[in-house]
Amino acid sequence: MSEANRGVWGVAPPQKTRLTALTGTGGLVRLILRRDRFLLPTWVLLLAVIPMSFVGATEGLYPEAADRLEYARTTGTTPTFLALYGPLNDTSLGGIVAQRCGFIPVMIAIISALMVVRHTRTEEEAGRRELLGATVTGRGAGLAAALVVTAAANLVLSALLVAGLVAQGLPFSGALALGAQFAAAGCLFAAVAGVTAQLSEGAGAARGIAIAAVGVAFAVRMAADVGGDGNSLSWLGWLSPFGWINRARAFGGARWWTFALVAALIVVLVAAAGALSSRRDVGAGILPPRLGSPSAPRWLSGSFGLGWRLQSRALYGWLAGFAALGVVYGALAGSVEDMVKDNPDLKEIFTKFGGQSAIVDAYFVSVMSTVGPIVAAYAVSAALRLRTEEGGQRAEPLLATATGRLRWASSHMVFAALGPAAALAVTGTAAGLTHGLNTGDLGGQLPRVLGAAMAQLPAVWLVAAIALVLFGLAPRFTAGGAWAVVGVVTLITMFGPMLDLGHWAMDVSPFTHVPKIGQNFSAMPLVWLAVVAAALAALGMIGFRRRDLSAH
Repeated sequence: MSEANRGVWGVAPPQKTRLTALTGTGGLVRLILRRDRFLLPTWVLLLAVIPMSFVGATEGLYPEAADRLEYARTTGTTPTFLALYGPLNDTSLGGIVAQRCGFIPVMIAIISALMVVRHTRTEEEAGRRELLGATVTGRGAGLAAALVVTAAANLVLSALLVAGLVAQGLPFSGALALGAQFAAAGCLFAAVAGVTAQLSEGAGAARGIAIAAVGVAFAVRMAADVGGDGNSLSWLGWLSPFGWINRARAFGGARWWTFALVAALIVVLVAAAGALSSRRDVGAGILPPRLGSPSAPRWLSGSFGLGWRLQSRALYGWLAGFAALGVVYGALAGSVEDMVKDNPDLKEIFTKFGGQSAIVDAYFVSVMSTVGPIVAAYAVSAALRLRTEEGGQRAEPLLATATGRLRWASSHMVFAALGPAAALAVTGTAAGLTHGLNTGDLGGQLPRVLGAAMAQLPAVWLVAAIALVLFGLAPRFTAGGAWAVVGVVTLITMFGPMLDLGHWAMDVSPFTHVPKIGQNFSAMPLVWLAVVAAALAALGMIGFRRRDLSAH
């Protein structure tokens, strides 16, 4: 070794490591896998096992080809099923299973988007991204690690699903197409979340934009499919990624080329996310924050005013989304009546249950039951702001003033209570107005549809109250436990009837106890749900008042 290459003490200096944008990605992947070692396998296994269980349940309900043809003429082509689950591409066992799995890609998309935001923007908001950036870590390593882990989780889910379906005797090509649909939805909206994480400086806004993108894509797909094949709006399906995924036609003559569209969009979005990430400062967003007014009204000076400042933008976004969803649901109700007129079998069935109005009521009951868990997700996100503020050590300085714990907690829980009420009211009003104006019976339809929406409120409160109990008694498990409750409730509500779950399992979901609109409506279940929610909320408040503050 030459003298020029030796250090001061005669030892060769260490070789410098070339730092690139992706340096350290492997280490961050391992860190994410360690942090999510329980959460990640849970949602992957759960969303893989549920479609597998559809095979046995569907075969039990429709064992013969004639039974499946009857399903295709009636249930499988009703507007409610077409809107929520998509078209029935084939009358085989696999085709029916594929249709009944039609909402699962939406759930996978939401979970994948939330996971990417959790490991990118949330890490920046908490200050951990800056600490990791001080090590040998490239600027794009955090985003790359989040996308890699999420994509790998979706591929594992897809592989498990394919293996499970083939093991039950379904064709491999159809199972592979269905598994690819699931993986495509998750990977695509993970890439969408990678972009939204760069736009705003807050994790809440990033989550809101990503979930709004999922909602818009799903609403467009619903409008395209509700009228069945050949309807005048079917072209809208090519404007929605979920429409592309559905047009892959699992078990109905797979169109593999549609996945090329999804792959191309994923590449574009990932490239855009990487480019945006390299052009902003850590902790900042591409979209500049809106400057506040130099003066403010007196009601914004207290803890409730601070809660309003922290929660109002997210509330506005959710309300806009629910208003759009209500308009879509109301517009689709007209096609329900048309379907009855054109299908003698359906007309005969619903005539026995109260005539044509019965199917419209059943339609609104069905769609509003899907809105309930979504509103519960908003309520939980509003309640979890308490934990975010506490974990970010922003609650302690505030509580060191004259503001008491219960007053501070109430300033956020009021959004978890009144925000869902506003969301359901907006959804019901938008749907009722749209359907009422279309039918010329605004005075008769608006109260019924609004009532079907508002009936979900006590169940939503109960889910939010569980989040508050976890915050008060087990703060370390608040976020994971609360979102697990939302997931379980959603799965039971969406897929419990299909799986023919027992009464004890269905009763786990508070939405199962919501009475249906009609002649036999009873308010007592709503009263009991509200009472239980109030008791749990009080328990959570007492627990928070007595425990120590925690930063973890």
